[in-house]
Amino acid sequence: MSINIRKGERINLAKEAPGLTKAGIGLGWDVNATDTGAEFDLDASVFMLGANGKIPVDEYFVFYNNLVSPDTSVKHQGDNRTGAGEGDDETIEVDLTKVNSDIEEMLFVVTIHEADKRRQNFGQLSNSFIRIYDLDTDTEVARYELEEDFSRETALEFGRLYKKNGEWRFQAVGAGYNAGLQSFVDKFV
Repeated sequence: MSINIRKGERINLAKEAPGLTKAGIGLGWDVNATDTGAEFDLDASVFMLGANGKIPVDEYFVFYNNLVSPDTSVKHQGDNRTGAGEGDDETIEVDLTKVNSDIEEMLFVVTIHEADKRRQNFGQLSNSFIRIYDLDTDTEVARYELEEDFSRETALEFGRLYKKNGEWRFQAVGAGYNAGLQSFVDKFV
């Protein structure tokens, strides 16, 4: 049974999903009718961070131009340029058994491609969510539905996987920023 979590809440995956080794991170959203004249292109990215809060090498930034981490533990399933259809719009697979021991945290971010140029923001989207599920059984473990109104924000920190006392945990973050993907790169590189 899936757990609905709220902003800031955390779950211990070892307790809520014993035996989970391969996790799917599904991100989804629907585009409201807009008058910007341009299609929405949202991009999911993962920053795999060490104890110092930085990526150890550039390739631990997994996104549409780098689909697999160097340790092969994180695999981005590709860029969805429309958000059309039901269910997950972008998916990231995480093999927790392969994560480099120097990685302490994985931050899941979604940004709007060319948001300023296209005059777009997260206020023009609805039904945004992040969910974590067992890839082997396709069983959803937890879901966080963003209910906040991000009327100006062009980037969202959806959630994070992190290690505590040797166990993987998941936190719903839901923090919005008026920035692009480059601002996250600048922060974590």
